[in-house]
Amino acid sequence: MITIRDVKAILTAPEGINLVVIKIETSEPGLYGLGCATFTQRYLTVASAIEDYLKPFLLGKDVHRIEDIWQTAMVSGYWRNGPEFNNALSGVDMALWDIKGKIAGLPVYQLLGGKCREGAAIYKHADGGSKEEVENNVRKCLDEGYRYIRCQMGLYGGRDQKMVKPDQALDGIYYDPKAYMRGIIEMFEHLRSTIGWEAELIHDVHERLTPIDAVGFAKQLEKFQLFYLEDALPPEQIQWFKHIRQHTTTPVAMGELFNNPNEWMPLITERLIDFIRIHVSQIGGITPARKLISLCEAYGIRTAWHGPGDVSPVGHAANVHLDVSAINFGIQEWNGFKDEVYEVFSGIPEARNGYVYPNEKPGLGIDMDEKMAARFPCENVLPAWTLARLPDGTSARP
Repeated sequence: MITIRDVKAILTAPEGINLVVIKIETSEPGLYGLGCATFTQRYLTVASAIEDYLKPFLLGKDVHRIEDIWQTAMVSGYWRNGPEFNNALSGVDMALWDIKGKIAGLPVYQLLGGKCREGAAIYKHADGGSKEEVENNVRKCLDEGYRYIRCQMGLYGGRDQKMVKPDQALDGIYYDPKAYMRGIIEMFEHLRSTIGWEAELIHDVHERLTPIDAVGFAKQLEKFQLFYLEDALPPEQIQWFKHIRQHTTTPVAMGELFNNPNEWMPLITERLIDFIRIHVSQIGGITPARKLISLCEAYGIRTAWHGPGDVSPVGHAANVHLDVSAINFGIQEWNGFKDEVYEVFSGIPEARNGYVYPNEKPGLGIDMDEKMAARFPCENVLPAWTLARLPDGTSARP
């Protein structure tokens, strides 16, 4: 029996974004696995969950018993389904799948049933301060071979908007929802008139609207034939997706903030979304993600895993293994990596001409240089962008 000999959290920030990677070492010399446990905004809490709680729980356990380890670890602290522990458990889960693939001599996608496609279609972000700048960035993406592009203007909620704040207004990232909606409608009118209709365009609301405004906004966007509209509502208001579905055919994607199955179950079983946008490490890793894939398949919903910069290359590799093996795959978010990341991680999936490809190495196919990782230390700084406010200073969802 091959058992878990050691568990450690590796913290690194080669792009200035705090990443957490778990390394599980086994009783078999030289055999280890890596998993993504990144929760950028609370990375120290995740590291503590790994070192102080999961490590003593895991030592000596059989590496092959992935399902049993996942289930028992999830309830070991009794309270469950929080983002800090889910991410910590994800790192363990991915590392165990990595180990299982190495023992079998197979890439993880083979353990998940084999390929349904050779590569996964990816989308890239095109932002800008004006509709013309967005257009230029969309054209650059098209020239690079991308056919799916997320279009934002002023990122989330817009920027440089004219607004009157009250006296002694508190600090924050202020935005005007009405101005934001008007600007995005103008942006897509411009893009469709200049870029045309062959490019698949995406937009992320990032939960910046009231529910009734989200309904109207999705309806207004219908004429632009988006590939999907992302996160039109916060998780606390998912009942409003019924109204969006009743009023528009704009495809809807949702899920990057979800932690608990009860958050996604009604959206899937009532067919209120078209794409599930789960952050895989946020729900606990590959083990729950493969079950979610099967659930979505039964209801005609496609996957679109969250893939921003605050997912480690190990997490991106796990996404791609899920992508190529899922019959109901939809699209994969992809931003690429700076040179510093390649100094720390090797075996990163390759993106070419609008697709990303897993390598054929056993397991997740990715490795990291711990000494090099230490050269890029994390920095514990509270994020500013999450302090969103409406024009009158009211706190808003970020």
